[in-house]
Amino acid sequence: MANITAADVSKLRQITGAGMMDCKKALVEAEGDFDRAKDLIRERGLAIANKRADRDATEGVVLSKTINGGTAGVIIALNCETDFVAKNQDFVNLANKILDIAATVLPSDLEGLKASKIDGKTIEELVIERSGITGEKMQIAFYAKISATMVSSYIHMGNKLATLVGFNQSINPEIGNNVAMQIAAMSPVAVDVKDVPKNVIDKELEIARELARNEGKPENMLDKIAEGRLQKFFKESTLLNQEFVQFGKISVKDYLKQQDKDLTVTEFVRFGLSN
Repeated sequence: MANITAADVSKLRQITGAGMMDCKKALVEAEGDFDRAKDLIRERGLAIANKRADRDATEGVVLSKTINGGTAGVIIALNCETDFVAKNQDFVNLANKILDIAATVLPSDLEGLKASKIDGKTIEELVIERSGITGEKMQIAFYAKISATMVSSYIHMGNKLATLVGFNQSINPEIGNNVAMQIAAMSPVAVDVKDVPKNVIDKELEIARELARNEGKPENMLDKIAEGRLQKFFKESTLLNQEFVQFGKISVKDYLKQQDKDLTVTEFVRFGLSN
């Protein structure tokens, strides 16, 4: 039987991030073979991940950052099962590593991010290993990137919600931060009216007609009433037309025009754990 020392256990823990007892158990089973011990820890992580595949992973962290001198940004969400694990520093560190890789590689989609590598392992493999360590299901739930003349990012306190917003001009960072916070607070569906998807418009009209019908409104008035309510929806749910919550009595569009008459938002991304 191999002589497993505390230094051996500590070394394996530094390599894998697994708990001390898990590392010792793996080394004993592998008879001191480090490569085999690492494989055992990875295999156990995969087994736990498969076993818990049907569990809900609704906790976690959502992070965003700007890159390339503020002309691009990335946002990711790493999910787990409990808030206890979400607040663990190792979990947060892993999420930040994933964010950094996303910012460096700029993969085209979520699957590309999962296949990207850190220290010779894919991000998906690292998430599976961390799942084995914590005993909880974990998954990369979201990834997006944007680019613009200037991009601002915002992470809400507690790392449960983050945003990115692009502008057509370079602006004072405070202005960008204000708009990024507006997106976090008010969850707009689109930048402007013209950007609202047709299926969303159709659904809102359908809901408005049904509501008016239930209120006893005449059938020949339903379309007109629905159109009026749609305009209210546009004002409340498109970013540029929303009332700016931080300042009140002024729309986001007018706030931007106060800075420069041509300043506008080109796109945004918002993701929260409740999405």
